[in-house]
This record gives sequence, C-alpha cells and structure tokens, in this order.
Amino acid sequence: MSTISLLPPARHCWLAGLILASQLATGCGQKSIPELGIAPGQAATAGAPGKPMAFANYTCETVRRHPHDPDAFTQGLFFWDAATLIEGTGLNRRSSLRRVDLASGRVLQKVDLPDRYFGEGTALLNGRIYQLTWKDQKGFIYDAATLQQEGEFPYTGEGWGLTTDGNSLILSDGTDQLRFLDPTTFKVTRSIKATHQGKPVDHLNELEFIKGEIFANLWGTDLIARLDPATGVATGVINCTSVFPPGLRTSPDQLMNGIAWHEPTQRLLITGKLWPAIFEVKLIKAGP
Repeated sequence: MSTISLLPPARHCWLAGLILASQLATGCGQKSIPELGIAPGQAATAGAPGKPMAFANYTCETVRRHPHDPDAFTQGLFFWDAATLIEGTGLNRRSSLRRVDLASGRVLQKVDLPDRYFGEGTALLNGRIYQLTWKDQKGFIYDAATLQQEGEFPYTGEGWGLTTDGNSLILSDGTDQLRFLDPTTFKVTRSIKATHQGKPVDHLNELEFIKGEIFANLWGTDLIARLDPATGVATGVINCTSVFPPGLRTSPDQLMNGIAWHEPTQRLLITGKLWPAIFEVKLIKAGP
C-alpha cells in the first residue's frame, strides 16, 4: 500500500485493544490506548470456545543499525543468506526486486518491473522468489539464484504481503484475511481471518513466518501482530514505534513495512518505505 493519508484515522481505533503498555503516535479519539488494552497476563480468547490463549505484548530494542537506500519504497523483505537480503520495492515506474548487501546497504543486483506495475510483497520457496503486484492480480516468479524472471502467477483481489510456511505461499490483501496458496497451481487451499478477542484485525500487510507464527505488519502503524497460522488468533503484538520514531520522519510515506528473519542466527530485521536504515532488533516482553 502507499500512504497513510488514504486511510481515515478512525479506522485505526480497533488497534487499541491490541496494546498494553504503549501508545500509537496518533491516537484514536480522546481515549488513551492503555485504557483500552487487556491487563498484563490476562488471557485473550482463542478460536475454540472456552480455550484461552496467552496474549503477550512486546516492544523492540535496536541491536544494530544497517544502511538502507532511502529511495527504496520497501514492500517485501527477507534474508537470502546471513549477509544478503532480497527486497521488493513499490510505486509505479519505481518497482523492483533487489539483492542487497546488509552491511553496506549496497544494491548488488536489481530487476525493474515494467512501469505499469506497483510491486508488493515477496517470498522465497523452493528456489523461486515470488513477488506480488498491488492491483493487477498478477505476481512474478524469479529464479532465486539469478533473479531471472521465469513466469507469472494469478490471484484475485489486491496483493499486499507475502510469506511462506515452507509449503504454501501466504498472501495478505489489506483485510483481516490471509490466503494460503498452492505454489504450483496458485489455488487457495485454505484461508484464515485474523482476530483479537473475537474482533477482526485488518490492514494486514507485510508478512514473515517466524517460529511457527505469522508476523504481520499492520499498515499505517508501527505494530506487528503475531498470528496463529491455524486459527488466525493474535497471540501478541509488537510495538516498534521507538525504533524510528515518527518525529524523525520527513514524509507521511515513511511507513514501517519490512520484516526479515534469519533462522540460523535468530536475527530479526525491520525497516520501512523510504527509511534510511534497516534495524536489527530484539523483542522485549512487556508485563509479567
């Protein structure tokens, strides 16, 4: 997605129920977010009636800062290896797929999308990279080693974020729904709806599959929802506002939108559209 200005502020008010110990940079009405949150240690209701699921709140602490192209309108991000990232960027006439050196921020390789396409989320599965487009209901397939385009794939509706659980591609479209796609036929094999305390969690955007959970950046915020891939129930929320505070941003387009996880080294990266840095972070649990 492009800018937060397209979304009426009132649409963010449902987020208040996800927050415990922190506030969004822009509030919802006059009520502070902590007043609307659940108490530390309180259980949120899972999908099955009467079966509670612990809900945890986290903040982000910056461990290391890496350079990032400030002109990159980041839409998707993942590790290629310990030193290299794959990044998908958006905007018409500026969309691309890139291989990026993490330490220097240097673009090692870049494939530009045709001008008509607005690039979106990316994912790596079985030696191929898949990249969504926003409104064209078309994705591109690349050889992961060479970034040579090998084909295209269809889907219905908008394309926002993309990740994989190792078997399926998982696609977000800006709603509360996540669709699981067969990577060969691209048919929807199942779908889930993200919820917290029985209420929909929408504006799911950039996705990353981490330790059996789906991490979903909530568009227009510095929040990441942690979702159970079986039920869609939110198991926690991560507030990353302190990493690159809104007061330091020079454009309303500088929205958080980039999550990358490196399993062998247990490193978590976050960045955003037009951000000057990629931040390596660790999660700090709030409350008991």
